[in-house]
Amino acid sequence: MRCSRSPLIRSEMLAPDVTLDHIRRAARALDGIVIRTPLLENPDVNALLGGRLLLKAENMQRTGAFKIRGAYHRLLGLAKDALARGTVSYSSGNHALGLAQAAQIMDTTAVIVMPSDAPAAKQAAVRAMGAEIVTYDRDTQDSADVVAQVIARTGRIEVPPSAHPEILAGAGTVALELLEDAGGDLDAVLVPCGGGGLTAATALVMEEGAPGTQVFAAEPALFDDTRRSLIAQERLPNPKGQRTICDAIMTPIPGDMTFSINRNRLAGGVTATDDEVRHAMRFAYQHFKIVTEPGAVVGLAAVLNGQVPIKGRTVATVITGGNIDPARFAELLSPPTLT
Repeated sequence: MRCSRSPLIRSEMLAPDVTLDHIRRAARALDGIVIRTPLLENPDVNALLGGRLLLKAENMQRTGAFKIRGAYHRLLGLAKDALARGTVSYSSGNHALGLAQAAQIMDTTAVIVMPSDAPAAKQAAVRAMGAEIVTYDRDTQDSADVVAQVIARTGRIEVPPSAHPEILAGAGTVALELLEDAGGDLDAVLVPCGGGGLTAATALVMEEGAPGTQVFAAEPALFDDTRRSLIAQERLPNPKGQRTICDAIMTPIPGDMTFSINRNRLAGGVTATDDEVRHAMRFAYQHFKIVTEPGAVVGLAAVLNGQVPIKGRTVATVITGGNIDPARFAELLSPPTLT
């Protein structure tokens, strides 16, 4: 069931005015810049599951993830003097890549605050696009503090991963394409959820465009802050010191702005263990021939582990990215070694 609406609280006041029309305007602005990624379906998989499974393949997007949609759309709204000052953000990888390429296209610069344990391949790719990286310790430092220090020192403009209306509108074009290509026939959509931006944007699209469609936040089992926050109706953090193979969505707490949207619009939260994520990666490769990063398939994993029923229904999930080192991908797809 959907979470019941509750009285207005402080975070509700932070909800941005992002509408379906706003997202449609973003889609027009992004035309020719981002790829309209395919919506994948396999009749043999449908027969196996007893329902329709649709995968929105954002792993085939420029920079290998959906994040360039929001980053570029935000930069489009900056004045020339702001662009000249350059941009800054925090990211474990995919938003970093999206902002780095958006900055290249818009002829500006980017500084990315990344956790020191972010995959080396993602750090190398960000640097290859011309962005500067500042690292921090995710267990002892707050990324927002490091970003604030960069802004104070350089005057750069922050382009956050999700907490801005223009970024949410850009991200919402993923869900808009999904809805259009599915023909509106959707019972549920599962969205891999870190800070909650793509989840919130999807919820906004479905609320106006397909109000009968349930939207679920899909998270790693040890990083289920959004699921628990939806139950509590307040933002709850993840315990520090935990790890998951889903590095792209290892966020400490739901975003304030994004949770103000999600708390009253989501059907709930679902989770997947690392082993279930590995299985989903193998499933996606075997049946759809796509390369995925772990965090991108938590929604698929939650379908496969039965948390969202699919029999007799049409269920979609966003494959949010495919930025993974080939050796790491092969390692995660290999069967567990018996000891």
